[in-house]
Amino acid sequence: MIYRGISYDTYTQENIMSDNKSGFEIRADLLGHAQGLLDDNYRRKAEAIHLHNDHNPQDLKYIQPTTITAQHVIDVAKELYAFVNSK
Repeated sequence: MIYRGISYDTYTQENIMSDNKSGFEIRADLLGHAQGLLDDNYRRKAEAIHLHNDHNPQDLKYIQPTTITAQHVIDVAKELYAFVNSK
């Protein structure tokens, strides 16, 4: 829609859902989101420990090395998928 030379886009459910993705693409997106969540969670824990250590040098905590496995990513992706499909 154009009003006085300014373009306004009207978003409707049809516009948003027009990008029909295959099941493979949806699962790949969920895996990407799950990996991102796990990475972000680890990064936040590490930042919290660094902040704690900066303010409490007498009570140092150590960052536990964490391996994010494919199974961890799949489990989180399944949780995301279950949430999206719940009504």
